[in-house]
Amino acid sequence: MHNPPLKRIRYHKRKEHIEVGSIPGSINIPDGALQPVISVYSYNTDELVQSEGKTMDVILKQFKKCDNHTHWIEVKGLGDVKLIEEMGAHLNINPLVLEDIVNVHQRPKFDEYDDYVFCTSRIIRFNEEHELVNCQFSALVKENIIISFEETHDEYFEPVKTRLKAGKGAIRTAGPGYMCYALIDTILDNYFVLLAKVGDMLDDTEDHLYSSPDKSVMYSAQALKRVLIITRRASWPERDKINDMIRTDSPLIKEEVKVYLKDAYDHCIQIMDLVESYKEITSSIIDLYLSMVSNRMNEIMKVLTIISVIFIPLTFIAGIYGMNFSRVDPVSNKVMPANMPELYSAHGYVYALGGMLLIAVIQVIVFWKKGWFSKL
Repeated sequence: MHNPPLKRIRYHKRKEHIEVGSIPGSINIPDGALQPVISVYSYNTDELVQSEGKTMDVILKQFKKCDNHTHWIEVKGLGDVKLIEEMGAHLNINPLVLEDIVNVHQRPKFDEYDDYVFCTSRIIRFNEEHELVNCQFSALVKENIIISFEETHDEYFEPVKTRLKAGKGAIRTAGPGYMCYALIDTILDNYFVLLAKVGDMLDDTEDHLYSSPDKSVMYSAQALKRVLIITRRASWPERDKINDMIRTDSPLIKEEVKVYLKDAYDHCIQIMDLVESYKEITSSIIDLYLSMVSNRMNEIMKVLTIISVIFIPLTFIAGIYGMNFSRVDPVSNKVMPANMPELYSAHGYVYALGGMLLIAVIQVIVFWKKGWFSKL
């Protein structure tokens, strides 16, 4: 199946808002941030209770109604300072963590605090318009609560919600640490989907290079290389983050969860290997295209050189007989010694053209025997 051409690379449109000298822990909402939509999933081995809202009330009501459940609070959109501050005050979250949640240009990391852990990841994918989107995912894990924050209202974790509703496996019994792993693993699975699309587009670009190379080959390869660079910038710290989660002593990341995290760590290694391999392919495509352009230019120059070599002696002969040094003085009828005796020869024009043609034919035969024409 033919993939549509890569249009352009698009980061999140909101620019990083930096206030020089601001107080650490200041919550500066990005320009154009979406208003939050809150989904609360309270679950245990017996049931799953869901609720949605836009304020802190929906979370507090769910806590009261489901006091013996594990709670996953999914916040989509970061455009409400009051909500972020209320969640931080209710759950006793460090203001520096709240600052990192709304500062959507974080690299993947894992931080430990007294009674909770905090991690970030990058969600990288192609949207429906075939443009690259690079968004931040943040998660807070407490005793029986996990809160995830996403920049957009897009649905990234439908497979996790499907598993949660089905109640199969350890997702309802292994605690919030396992839910954090499940969300991170889904992000990594989407990296594989992204790289599969990149691989298909590289194949199409390579086929186009061999069939009808033009400038679009180089532009497409360079765009794909940039996608890979973005993915690499996310996957390398993601590997270090997962390694920190495996080595942590926090009771929130249980030993049974660390077994799954080791599998996620292997996935990170595979992603990094794929990225490096594809980067080499993109560089090879660009180099091959430039070599083909250079070879084509060399062939053109070779043709022009052969034509020039053929016409140089002919031009030389034409130039000599174009000087018109007369053999006889038209005034005194005196014969001029060492002037052109052929100038007034009978059939001289025909002989000159025949001589030129003979020289050109001899040169073509020599070039042919040397194999110059066969390499054009």
